[in-house]
Amino acid sequence: MSTCTTVSRDLDEPMAGTAATATTWLLLEQPGPWGAKALTSSHLDPALGRALEAAAQGTGVRVALIRRPGPHADLGTAPQRQVYAAHTVPGRVWLRSATTDDPGRLLDIDLAALGRGDHHTFDTALHGTPHTGDPLALVCTNGKRDRCCALLGRPLAAELSASGVDGVWEVTHLGGHRFSPTVLVLPYGYAYGRARAHAVKEVLHGAQEGRVVVEGCRGNSAWERPGQAAELAVRTATGEYAAEALTVVLTRGEAQRWEVTVAHVDGRHWRVVVTQGASAPPRPESCGAAVLGSPARMDVVAVHALRSAALVG
Repeated sequence: MSTCTTVSRDLDEPMAGTAATATTWLLLEQPGPWGAKALTSSHLDPALGRALEAAAQGTGVRVALIRRPGPHADLGTAPQRQVYAAHTVPGRVWLRSATTDDPGRLLDIDLAALGRGDHHTFDTALHGTPHTGDPLALVCTNGKRDRCCALLGRPLAAELSASGVDGVWEVTHLGGHRFSPTVLVLPYGYAYGRARAHAVKEVLHGAQEGRVVVEGCRGNSAWERPGQAAELAVRTATGEYAAEALTVVLTRGEAQRWEVTVAHVDGRHWRVVVTQGASAPPRPESCGAAVLGSPARMDVVAVHALRSAALVG
C-alpha cells in the first residue's frame, strides 16, 4: 500500500529544515481520542482549547496534547494531568513539569513570557518545578490528521514504552506526516523523522549527555526553517554535537534564498547559504491530500567559516 510516507522515503526527500517552529512547547495530558484539530476536537473542553489557541498566537509557544502510549480510554474522571513546558533556545534551554486537575489553570500562564523563556507564571499557576526525569520523546500518533501517524507512530510509541523508555508520550501534531514516524525530543527541541526505536533510544541517550544526533534530524524547533537547515549543516561540517553549542544569530534574505549566520559559544561563526526549492516530482504531502504537491525543501549550498573582519562587515 502506497502512502505519503512510502513515497517520500522512496524519493529520498530531505528532512533537514522541516521541523515545526516553536521557541517553547506547552504540553497538556489529555486522555481519550483526538480529532484532527485536537485542542478543539478531543475530550478537552473545546472552549478551553480555543482560548489556548488564541492566547498562543504570535508568542512562539506551541500548545499540544499528550497521552501515554496504549489504550486511550477516557473514563470521565478528573485525574491529575501531567503538564510540561519546554524552552528550546540554546543557552536558555529548560524543561518544567507540573500536574493539575484543572486544565483551565493553563490560561493563567503568560504565554508571551513563556515564549521568551520566562517560566515564572507557569510555576506560579501550576506549581511547576524543574523536570528531573529522562528526556521526553514525543511521538506523533494522531491518525485523524494523517493515517501514517497512527499506522507508524503508535507502534513506535508502544515499542519504546514496552522497552522501558520512561519519557515517551504520544503527541497530537508535529507536522510533516510524510516523514512518519515523527518524534520531538525535549528539552532541546530537535525533531526527527522516519524514526525507529533503536535510533530514538540513541537520540535520547545523547540528549541525556547534552548531545545532538544529526542522522534523521529535521531541525531544532527554536529556529525558522532556513536556520534549522543551516545549523544542521554546520554540525555536519564541523563535527560539533553539543546541544547548546550553536545558535542562529542572523538570517538575511527572503523566500528562495537566505544567508544564515550560525555562532558557536567559543566565538566562531559561519555563514550558510540556504535556498528553497520545490520537491519533484509532485507527491502526496499527506495521505488525505486531494491533489499532489511539491513540498518546499531547504537546500544548503555553501558553508563559510567567518573571520572577525567578516563579522564586522
